[in-house]
Amino acid sequence: MAVFSAKMGKRLILAVVLLGAAAGGFAYWDHSSGFESTDDAQIDGNVHPVSSRVSGTVMQVLVNDNQYVEAGAVLVVLDPKDYQVELNKSKADLAEAEATTMADRTQVPIVSTTSTSQLYGAEAVVLEAKANISAAEKQEAAARARVISAQALVLQAKANADRAARDLDRYKVLLAKDEISQQQYDAAQAAAVAQRAQWEASQAQQQEAEQAIHVAHSQLELQEARLVKAQADAKSAETGPQQVAATRAKADSTAAKVLQMKAQVEQSELSLSYTTVKAPVSGVVSQKSVQVGQIVQAGQPLLSVVPLDDIWATANFKENQLARMRVGQKVRIAVDAYGGREYEAHVQSIAAATGSRFSLLPAENATGNYVKVVQRVPVKIVLEKGQDKEHVLRPGMSVIPTVYVR
Repeated sequence: MAVFSAKMGKRLILAVVLLGAAAGGFAYWDHSSGFESTDDAQIDGNVHPVSSRVSGTVMQVLVNDNQYVEAGAVLVVLDPKDYQVELNKSKADLAEAEATTMADRTQVPIVSTTSTSQLYGAEAVVLEAKANISAAEKQEAAARARVISAQALVLQAKANADRAARDLDRYKVLLAKDEISQQQYDAAQAAAVAQRAQWEASQAQQQEAEQAIHVAHSQLELQEARLVKAQADAKSAETGPQQVAATRAKADSTAAKVLQMKAQVEQSELSLSYTTVKAPVSGVVSQKSVQVGQIVQAGQPLLSVVPLDDIWATANFKENQLARMRVGQKVRIAVDAYGGREYEAHVQSIAAATGSRFSLLPAENATGNYVKVVQRVPVKIVLEKGQDKEHVLRPGMSVIPTVYVR
């Protein structure tokens, strides 16, 4: 009987151990299958780059790295003088355009009442120009006749000069042989000089006559141009209504230019306002790369503002961890920087593609040397409100999120 009781006791103990092991295994399975976790996660947030919208010299830098600023706070001030001058010029151009518009509008009735008198005046100028053209043609013809006469005189004078030069050459030989006197030679030399001078004088007369042709021809062209203009003026005066319409259209054009100048003034005012660089959002200043005296260009980054009120966690879960993961599920985030301090959160969204698809050089799996690699999918996890009042979390911090998928 005692042996039977000992055997029963051993069996009971074994049964209790087996039941305990089974319960522990079930509990471990239930716990491990109830959540998904990864250490490939970090805090994310928006980084607002602040760039210069205009070029200029930095006059003031009013913030430092890691300084908290409110939205709209002045960060950097550029030298506004150039843009103030541009604004003044735009305003002057606007005033000029407005004055021109007013003048053009007053021209409409004036053109309407003076077109008839312009027609009479143009016809008189036409007659005068025709008379002047006739006189200029006569002057040109007379000048051409003088040129022909001067050309004949040039030929004659050249022939005389050539003959006198040849005679001088012969007298020079005879003088060397003492066959003529020095007086005869001097007379021949004087005659050669005189004939040469006569030839040059006749050439000058020819040039003067040719110049007279050019003058007469220029006068003729001038009178012809006056005639053409007078005829055009007469034709224009005949179209009084069309001139009035054209003048009105010009007035409308200058009125449109006034609008254009107003837009330019607004643009200049904007450019002037851009010399004061303000914070786009409330946050902490980071990556400050601007100094007083620096010349910056439009679009050049100056600093960044990181708002700490809107941060979240991005967790890159393996694709085989997403089977039961859904939007809205509870998440507990442990932050490495603060000894595993935990924050409550929830799944806000799951990315539309794996991280490798967004890389600069996505993997090409159709190359023939494919090796299966477990991919990771970014999951956006948003903290519950009011948990980071001190703003101790910073984008880039490593975290370990645990998503409760059951």
